[in-house]
Amino acid sequence: MTDVDPSEHTVDELTDELETIDDADELRAILEAEQAGRDRQTAREAVHRRLEAIGEADADETGESDGVEEGTETEGEYEETKETVGEEAEGEDVDEVADDDTEPDETDAEADDGLSHPTRDKKHVRGLEDGHYEDMWVFCETQGGELLEVSREMLGKARRLMDQFAEDYGDEERVVAFLMGDDCEGLAEECIAYGADVAVYHDDERLERFLHKPYAEITAHMARGEGTVESTDWRDYDKPRYVLFPATDNGRDLSAKVQAELDSGLASDCSDLFIEENEVSNPVKTGEPGVKKIFEKVLHMKRPDFSGFEYSTILCLDNPGREFHPQGASIIPGSFDPIERDDDREGLVIEHDIELDEDWFRVEITEHDRLEAGIDLTGHDVIVCLGRGIADDPTEGMELGLDLVDAFEDAELGITRGIVTSSYQFEGHVERYSKEERQIGETGQVVAPDLYIAAGVSGAVQHKVGMDESDTIVAINTDTDARIRDFSDYFVEGDLFEVVPRLTSAVESGELQLEPEAVADGSGGEDDD
Repeated sequence: MTDVDPSEHTVDELTDELETIDDADELRAILEAEQAGRDRQTAREAVHRRLEAIGEADADETGESDGVEEGTETEGEYEETKETVGEEAEGEDVDEVADDDTEPDETDAEADDGLSHPTRDKKHVRGLEDGHYEDMWVFCETQGGELLEVSREMLGKARRLMDQFAEDYGDEERVVAFLMGDDCEGLAEECIAYGADVAVYHDDERLERFLHKPYAEITAHMARGEGTVESTDWRDYDKPRYVLFPATDNGRDLSAKVQAELDSGLASDCSDLFIEENEVSNPVKTGEPGVKKIFEKVLHMKRPDFSGFEYSTILCLDNPGREFHPQGASIIPGSFDPIERDDDREGLVIEHDIELDEDWFRVEITEHDRLEAGIDLTGHDVIVCLGRGIADDPTEGMELGLDLVDAFEDAELGITRGIVTSSYQFEGHVERYSKEERQIGETGQVVAPDLYIAAGVSGAVQHKVGMDESDTIVAINTDTDARIRDFSDYFVEGDLFEVVPRLTSAVESGELQLEPEAVADGSGGEDDD
């Protein structure tokens, strides 16, 4: 018999209670009571661990040994090591780490080729317990001494998110821009003008171009609040609550490394963000079956899935006994609008301090060639995209698309991969518009204009990923079963060689500006095809 009723305790409470019991029979009575009642695996494991601790572990009639059911897959999130949480840690044992002055065994040294155990000395990194997290950090990437447009876009979204955060939770948390480069203090001040409350920068001539190692080390150092008092006294928390990176080549590189260094996760290539609470019942997250737990201030990170027709929402939720922070995401360029620049906005500009290890600069860029400026399709009000529908006369089709672009005040021409990979023969100046630099889609550029006009575009899923965030999508196609019809706001059934010139005339005459209803609402009228 036992005086302890496990059903009256949470697993954590029961674990504490078990530490006071040294009688094996009483522990087995508690185990039987748990099996007859709530039968929680985590609770059974706690009893078996206590039996093992007093030297009475054995296999019982249930087929369990050491608290793990035969054939049951253990959750990696529960693993802990003695190096990080002490002798009372749960989970598998690890080899003790030798003192620095301990000589390795000669036999082991001879057998070790340096490749067999590449992670031998890597300790299992645990998140902070009861850590203190605040603010939304934004990596503001630069190029050629200027902020990339995606940096301004992320600052605008972060500003709106944290303003809403203050309304929802009553907590005034900040938008923190961080950047590095050569002579970048002025860019830090620009970040304030675009919505940041604090801009932390590291200035060094060796950081003019992106280098993986120093950028990652500096970012992790900044995020942990390490450095001189002068560079860290503006904050009093352990790590950022949220962090955003651009989904550029450099941003993807940096985000993965930094989030690993900070022992957290990353949702890549996101196109939308919002902050809400979440109620979950997964025992991996709550600590025991049948219990629901509310996670507050959760960043919901939406990204297109591989089909392009559905979106997944990624959450970074804490596990029992550890915390995943910062909640991190990389953002597809063009997903958000920057706020209007305000040079009168007040904010803190902080110069970060860290001694840069020479070893971080083992990779040195000694020379480089600058490619001719490519075509940036992001940031325009209107995109006119041409697809294989121009096949009957590729040159004329391209010219018609360019005429429509010229009719708008701020528009640019895009093309589908079908044109890039085709054998179409273009004559004259229009040939330069058929290059890959104008391709829109999964392997091209991602755009989100106010108006997207797709002429002769079938709507392959790879193309959809590149333009699905557009405010208004108008499709022109002779095939009423074309896939693009499923995700267009307006579908014009007709030959682009007839429809596009009429659309151009309507725009030039002022009959149509950014509202396509006049020609594409399907309600009839002289402009319907």
